[in-house]
Amino acid sequence: MEPKSTQGTTGPRTDRHPFLMIFEDVVKQMKTNVDTGLSDAQVKEIQKEHPPNELEGGGGVSWYRILGKQVANAMILVLIFAMALSFGVSDYVEGGVLVAVIVLNVSIGFYQELKAEKKMDSLRNLSSPSARVLRNGKEDVIPSAEVVPGDICILKTGDTVPADMRLFETMNLNCDEKSLTGEAEPVEKVIENNIEIPDQEGKLAESEDQVMPADRINLAYATTTVTKGRGKGIVIFTGMETEVGKIAAASAGKKRKPGRSMSLKYGKLQPVKGAYKRTWDGVGKFLGLTEGTPLQRKLSKLAYVLFGCAILLAIIVFSVNKFNVTGEVAVYAISTGIAIIPESLIAVLTITMVVGMTVMRKANVVIRDLSALEALGGVTNICSDKTGTLTQGAMIVKKAWIHGVGVLTVLHTQDPNDPTQGTVTQGPETQHIPASDNEESTPDYDAQRSTAALKFDVPAEKIAKDQNKHNTEEKEEDVVMTPDLETLLQSTALCNLASVRKETEGEDAGKWKTTGEPTEIALQVFAHRFDFGKRTLESAGWKQLAEFPFDSTIKRMSVVYSSPGSGNHQVFTKGAVERILDLCSSIGTGSNNEPLNDEVREKVLTQMDALASQGQRVLAIAGKSWQGQFTQDKTAGNDERLRNEVEKDLTLIGLAGIYDPPRDETKDAVRECSEAGIKVHMLTGDHPATATAIAKEIGIIPKNLSILAPDVAQAIVKKATDFDSMDDAEIDKMPELPLVIARCAPHTKTRMIEALRRRGLYMAMTGDGVNDAPSLASADVGIAMGMAGSDVAKSAAKIVLTDDKFNSIVSAIREGRRMFDNIQKFVLHLLTSNVGEVILLIAGLGFQDVAGFSVFPLSPLQILWINMITSSFPAFGLGKEKAASDVMRRPPHDNKRGVFTVQILVDMMVYGFLMGTCTLLTFVIVIYGANGGELGHDCNKTFSESCRPVFRARAAVFAELTWLILISAWEFKSIRRSMFRLDPYSVSRFPFFKDVYENRFLFWAVIIGALSVFPAVYIPGLNTKVFKHIDITWEWALSFGAIFVFVIGIEGWKALKRVYHLFEQGDEDRDEEEQKARRKKLSLRQGFFTTARSRDKSFGLSSRRGTGVSDGGESGVSVKDKLSEKLSIRSPAPVQQRQREEV
Repeated sequence: MEPKSTQGTTGPRTDRHPFLMIFEDVVKQMKTNVDTGLSDAQVKEIQKEHPPNELEGGGGVSWYRILGKQVANAMILVLIFAMALSFGVSDYVEGGVLVAVIVLNVSIGFYQELKAEKKMDSLRNLSSPSARVLRNGKEDVIPSAEVVPGDICILKTGDTVPADMRLFETMNLNCDEKSLTGEAEPVEKVIENNIEIPDQEGKLAESEDQVMPADRINLAYATTTVTKGRGKGIVIFTGMETEVGKIAAASAGKKRKPGRSMSLKYGKLQPVKGAYKRTWDGVGKFLGLTEGTPLQRKLSKLAYVLFGCAILLAIIVFSVNKFNVTGEVAVYAISTGIAIIPESLIAVLTITMVVGMTVMRKANVVIRDLSALEALGGVTNICSDKTGTLTQGAMIVKKAWIHGVGVLTVLHTQDPNDPTQGTVTQGPETQHIPASDNEESTPDYDAQRSTAALKFDVPAEKIAKDQNKHNTEEKEEDVVMTPDLETLLQSTALCNLASVRKETEGEDAGKWKTTGEPTEIALQVFAHRFDFGKRTLESAGWKQLAEFPFDSTIKRMSVVYSSPGSGNHQVFTKGAVERILDLCSSIGTGSNNEPLNDEVREKVLTQMDALASQGQRVLAIAGKSWQGQFTQDKTAGNDERLRNEVEKDLTLIGLAGIYDPPRDETKDAVRECSEAGIKVHMLTGDHPATATAIAKEIGIIPKNLSILAPDVAQAIVKKATDFDSMDDAEIDKMPELPLVIARCAPHTKTRMIEALRRRGLYMAMTGDGVNDAPSLASADVGIAMGMAGSDVAKSAAKIVLTDDKFNSIVSAIREGRRMFDNIQKFVLHLLTSNVGEVILLIAGLGFQDVAGFSVFPLSPLQILWINMITSSFPAFGLGKEKAASDVMRRPPHDNKRGVFTVQILVDMMVYGFLMGTCTLLTFVIVIYGANGGELGHDCNKTFSESCRPVFRARAAVFAELTWLILISAWEFKSIRRSMFRLDPYSVSRFPFFKDVYENRFLFWAVIIGALSVFPAVYIPGLNTKVFKHIDITWEWALSFGAIFVFVIGIEGWKALKRVYHLFEQGDEDRDEEEQKARRKKLSLRQGFFTTARSRDKSFGLSSRRGTGVSDGGESGVSVKDKLSEKLSIRSPAPVQQRQREEV
């Protein structure tokens, strides 16, 4: 008989609620497998019956709200007023056109914003809580929405539970259910089904209505978070069938912001205050003043400022006409209002942001908050983790030191997952620290400048071979299994959550597969080299009793196992060397065991430094025998006292040196940051020597710190304990904030953020753990790791990296700068045309006909055509401009000022004045120069022979203004460089056509827009009745001539800015020699310290376009000087002198 579902047609097929059943029955009835999970075929079948694992109505896009925002736009309000007035004065043609314009503008804006909101939702889903599930016998990370009933889900500390689950394996698993059940403390989970009825001791529940959700402690609920431990479970409910889904379905109320209550219990004036705040919330939200990103709110404010200016201009028009407000005067006033409003500004901004989000997604960067998209271009400092971000995260145990035995060395291996690759040899116990890392030794600058000091890309096999040749200088032997080594391997394998297995079937047959954290995988693979894997030991009788998970605040992990046969209990611990040493009272096993006195402790630390100085992350391995019985129920609750008891009086077994090579692209990314005025800080939990070695290798700090001033050299590398012990005043006095902080704790990151902020800097902070959430939320731009990051960290961050790579952060900053530049370009383009139109129309108040009415230099519909059709599409094109060649060679922009910099405001007035003056002169020449000042009669409404001069002048002005606006779009491809040489590194003599054609959309928008003038001027009826102009002949010469005058004016202003370095941000106006001279100051030029060659940069003496430094072509420069410049190495005294000057 088919089991009946207790949860409706889409619920799991179980005859009772799963929390009442033993998990074997749940597995059987759910038709799943705890070892292999569901198959792809099963998942597809289940998905047919079950909707996605999502809550209905959670964050969906409300189309009516978007439509309301479009109508409430200040630009649209002006058009609505103009439309109403046109119909009011019986100008039905103009009124009808305005209706069409309003509908078109609202429709385009509505469609684009709806599309943007949906795109944002889809991108946000990419960084939403994910789930680690077991499918087809393999662990896989999938979006929570794809979880289905029957999935085997794996939980660890920091995860968000993706769905309601019946747990069948737990290890100190605690979940924070405060948001669901109201439980103040995390709830410890169990796997048994013996759930008792509350207040009825000893009586087990038999039906689900006897026990509330909070008491079903063998279940983990969707949206709750794992605060401690790990576990596995079977998904039983998804989506709206989960407990939180039921609450969402029953909940109709919404949370209100603080201070919005209208109750008298908060004071007599509270009803008035509450009503005011609620009204402002509604109005502000409707008008876009209280919601949206900072830039969106700023542009909304700009729109209403311009709306106020439009009213002011209308008052000016009325006053000129002595407030005799006839229909004619009112239409002119509305025309000036239309002229000052950039109708397409919001739509262009929305489209640009959508494009920016899409580009970043392709670069493995997911934007969760649009404010981060705007802020990226202003980042001045990046605080990055090391492991997996700056380095590959592919860790290999290279060295293992065992007290009294010696050092084991792993050779000839490049695959971090294959324990059969490579060999293991045993060498003497004492390891020396390479002299090259002794910063007090005298540097040999001649040797550093010589070609012998240069490193080039070498195949990994040859590197291993060379390392082996170096290592065999001291006697190496084959490894012999000893009790000491056996104890070390037991500890590394059992105090470990990673798994290593060899596939036996399928396309991956014969390949080694691993799951878990990279550090633990490296240790597990090392144990497998000797056939001491975790599964092997557990099958031999080792049984886990308890686990004390890794905690970033104490930097260690411990497990308790019962040994086979004897039944004795063993404690195994691993963690940071200094932390483990503090817990140890002895060292070595068997005959090598001795008390851990100061002399031995110093020996251990010396050995640790020797491994760390080679760039290896060093972990201590310890353990002890536990006398007496240790039962599972003793671990109940969050008993720190018990942990302290288990982890005291340990015996140090040995050290493991784990090497994590830097990513190939990291050095180039660090150098690019340096050129962009961004400093990179490495905040890592590793030993100071390990962190320093890696930082030197990728160029964050110099290989030889003695080239820096002593106080700077002392400041740039710090231990977290030293940094945390300093007060704020001491930190602020430091000449440089640390570039490397070792043994970093979560609160150290928060202090670093505060220190950077006090210096007026703008930082991006990376993080992946639960404890990183405060620093990610506090940073200006929080960046979470998508692969290794916890769901808590992702929720706190504004950006998520899907590949966890440092160069993805740099790509995001580059794209943020590109987007910021493009926003400036199209804002300048739109507002310049508005300034030009306003100048023309205000001056036009002086052109009065025989009846005393002002004559329009441009008709209202001409203005609408120019603003909506002529300006919009080039503005869209400017939003798609590629990044400038020097975008990463300028300092970060000022986030406080934002888009509206002094340069933009000045340019807007200069170019707007040029545009307005040119068009005004054209109107004056046609009317007064060619037609004796004939302004006709009633020429604002209808055409007559007396109006021919005015209609011809309007046509000339219309064509001219259209072309000036279009040509300005090409000019604004660069705000400073000449339109005729946008790329300073181009070898072409006249690259104009290539440069303007590069942006195809912008090119055709300008060409088609320019050609559209001719039908608008010549089509009968359309010209006289709609646009209020007529066909022209010789006047075309004026329009064409004005283009040259306008271009000369813009080019002249740009030249002035370049020559006198007005509003200069970086080196963009400097020639090659000036740039080179400025770069010769070494300072902390990160990325230039190392002499290692990058993979994607050649070392030839050719032009380096990426950095803008010419490496060849100058006469009289020796090869020695070239190499010296390449290596950024100078003689000691001048360097230190220059360094002190800069600091």
